[in-house]
Amino acid sequence: MPQAVITDEMIASMQTKVGANLRIDHSVNNELASRIAVTKFAGGIGDINPLWTDPEHASASPYRAPVAPPSFIIGCFSGIQFGWPGLGSFHSESTLTLHQPVYWGDVVDSGCVYTGFDGPSASSFAGRTVTDKFRNSYTNQLGALIATIDWKVINFERGAAKAKAGTSEAKPQPTLPHPWAEDEIVAIEAQVLAERPRGAEPRYWDDVTEGQELEVVTKGPIGLTDEIAFVAGGGTPIPRLKAHAAALHDYAAHPAWAFRDPITGAKEPIYSVHYNYQAARAMSVAFQYDVGFQRQCWQLHHLTHWAGDHSWIRSARSEYRKFVYLSDVVRLTGTVTGKRVDDDGEHVVDIKTSAVNQRGETVMPGTAVIALPVRGADLGAASPAGARART
Repeated sequence: MPQAVITDEMIASMQTKVGANLRIDHSVNNELASRIAVTKFAGGIGDINPLWTDPEHASASPYRAPVAPPSFIIGCFSGIQFGWPGLGSFHSESTLTLHQPVYWGDVVDSGCVYTGFDGPSASSFAGRTVTDKFRNSYTNQLGALIATIDWKVINFERGAAKAKAGTSEAKPQPTLPHPWAEDEIVAIEAQVLAERPRGAEPRYWDDVTEGQELEVVTKGPIGLTDEIAFVAGGGTPIPRLKAHAAALHDYAAHPAWAFRDPITGAKEPIYSVHYNYQAARAMSVAFQYDVGFQRQCWQLHHLTHWAGDHSWIRSARSEYRKFVYLSDVVRLTGTVTGKRVDDDGEHVVDIKTSAVNQRGETVMPGTAVIALPVRGADLGAASPAGARART
């Protein structure tokens, strides 16, 4: 892969782009929330909640019709490669704010604004870094704002990272793939199979207490097909994946989008770090690893499982620390840190979320705000979900 250092000219060039509405058509994956698109996306994040896939269940919910998971917008558009030629990059954090549900049949229009960057800053990992900031917005065919995502990307000097990887300064790497014993895998898969969404049983705000723990949702051992399923559901090929002549024409026009795999000789997208070992190694990472936005989809899956069909996820923030490698297991946990009536009059709970791997490392700290129904109120229109239902 090309290797560059951060220069004054590069910084000046990027400063001229701040505030730009970016061209994203090549990275939009889903526009129509069809039954198949929603079902594929839910399957691609491992979410078994029937609210997203069973019309009979959804019609009996406060939404009164089938809806998509709140993270579905990530499967419409998540991000793009932008600027800083020759630098490596990692998605570092994102904050999702939700306003309206996406119904089956909705058309989602996506937009992305480059809001600036921080740095350059010194890095123990790779010389110097700069952190890009973006805002995604999503509207439906009625012109209503569905959601916004504010997200950041750390760009680093790939050559410096590769040089440090072979020195005494490099941090020790875990054994990869993780050496699971058969009985360990059986126990993990039994836990996953036992997990269930709360569904139609309301979780009342009145009954939630500060310090209450959320039920755990487990992902893993993460395999190649888990990554492919996320891609197939619309998850973050930047740009969309293509093959043969269609891909080569794109790579000829945009050389930074691809590299040549030294084993197969094929051109592969930079995005393939998530499923191609050679691409991950070229990015100075020990093994293939998950996608940042994929991890936030897991966070939202965890939250909707706990909160139930009558709730509404108002916002969720996540930071991506450490790599989640293929073969890892991640346990998603959460703790209620407070409950209140917010400025809009909704009864909400504040949640501290976390995702921890089998090595005991926190790979995704985060927070969330969830609106819950209150006892004695109408569970239809008066519930947080019902209040956002379309008539």
